[in-house]
Amino acid sequence: MIRTYRRARAVPALVLIPALFAAACGSSDSSTTADRPETAESLTIAVAKDSGPGNIFAGQTDQMTELIYDKLLSPSPYVADPQPWLATDVRQVDATTWDVDLRDDVTWHDGEAFTADDVVFSFHFMHAAPTGRFTHHVNDTPSISTVEATSPTSVRFVCDYACPELGTVTLADLPVLPEHFWSAIDPAKAKEVTDYPIGTGPYKLVDYSPTTGYRFEANADYFAGAPTVDALVMPVISDSSAAFTALRSGQVDAVDRALTPELVDQFTASSDIGTLTVAPLQYPELKLNFTREPFAQADFRAALNLAVDRDQMLDIVGLGQGRPGTQGYVHPDAPFADPDASTPYEPEQATALLDSLGWKDTDGDGTRENPAGEDAPFTLIVNGGDAPMVRAAELIAEDFAEVGIDVAVSPLDAGSLSDASANKNFDLYVTTNSPHAVADSTQFIMSHRSGNLWKHPDLAYPEFDALYEKWRATQTNESRIAAMQEMQELFNRQPTAIALYYPDETWAFRSDRFTGWVETPGYGIVHKWSFLPSDVVDAANAEAPQD
Repeated sequence: MIRTYRRARAVPALVLIPALFAAACGSSDSSTTADRPETAESLTIAVAKDSGPGNIFAGQTDQMTELIYDKLLSPSPYVADPQPWLATDVRQVDATTWDVDLRDDVTWHDGEAFTADDVVFSFHFMHAAPTGRFTHHVNDTPSISTVEATSPTSVRFVCDYACPELGTVTLADLPVLPEHFWSAIDPAKAKEVTDYPIGTGPYKLVDYSPTTGYRFEANADYFAGAPTVDALVMPVISDSSAAFTALRSGQVDAVDRALTPELVDQFTASSDIGTLTVAPLQYPELKLNFTREPFAQADFRAALNLAVDRDQMLDIVGLGQGRPGTQGYVHPDAPFADPDASTPYEPEQATALLDSLGWKDTDGDGTRENPAGEDAPFTLIVNGGDAPMVRAAELIAEDFAEVGIDVAVSPLDAGSLSDASANKNFDLYVTTNSPHAVADSTQFIMSHRSGNLWKHPDLAYPEFDALYEKWRATQTNESRIAAMQEMQELFNRQPTAIALYYPDETWAFRSDRFTGWVETPGYGIVHKWSFLPSDVVDAANAEAPQD
């Protein structure tokens, strides 16, 4: 199918809080939605970490990036049909070629005009920049061979092989950069840039400090309409308990993360606090270090996968708020998820599989020895400052003990955990996955090629290689998704990362100060769509018509 995306009015895809406010607020809130402010001079939003002065090549969050920059399509690659944003029309010409028409009324924060040259430059610069969050969308999956301006307001993309998802994923994910700034930067040094960013987005970063955080001011000339909040102040409060205490006391108006499950009832009962429950495209996972034995063995990983009681995990750690992780690695709400995917809890099968691999309890102490007859304890690392994840790690150790595998939980500080993860210096690792990892179809492919889900230095993976070639040969979105669903089935049988549960998330905010919050999949409620006029949000996030 040849796909065309045009700017149009249609049914909105986002969840608008004002329409749901009576249900979203606590039972003690008897006020009407008309009493609730949908604009504000300033909001204070606690953020979890200092991610530097807005350099997208140096670990900036997607939500903060979106305040500053825009993309060709909106709102993200996590919806089935993103709509034109900086683009006005996106057309697939053939299996490897896409044409994009651009808006002619957009300016950068410094007043320079936005043109097709900026789009061309952005894709070339990301091709040359160090590997990072966005580069696979240009260099591998898909592999874009040429990007050229065909007029001041139009661009043609040509890929090395069929790229039917360019319009649904790549163009909806990559921020467009200003050529007049970044052209003076050596791409190899992109991560070193500390200048405040210049974007086309609804907000300008005007102040930043590692100690005090961020201040953004509204871009009054924003092409989509003036933002509904004039200034965003974002202090860094890394400790979630402290951040939510500040929200309850009124020191901040929102927090850039969801409530922990045990806090939900407290906040929904408050008359000054509004809440919205969303189904996020992220979840806790167990990573298996497939570069080490015995985790390199598909059947050993399969046995561990069968031993995890995901229903218990959801009940105890998630307090029942969500779904057990029984559909596997790809989030079930992702546009390309296999609805029939299954990762059951079958401890008897796990036991039989371990027996067949030669892992047996030869001395009768309840713990299996490896095939050489040696004790083989494993270590599971986890962030010691994250109580829910520590509890999840403890439950996993208990599940594995039930099938005779000895696992010790090792809580680490954040720095040690990051080092262990980066150097793959662990056996097992409980962490939180991201929407980009589990709801972006091209990242699912890339994760197998980059070392995240697979890339073993000594072991081939012929089953995946065959499916990858099948995937590359497809030329339509429908056939490509079908090939990826075969990959999901293969991965779920012998995963290198095990989904634990898919949580619901409840976000809280000071409803007496601002109620313009909206949800968009994968981003929660703290993002640019919460600060734009509602008619703009409706039109920009509607399902796009197709020819």
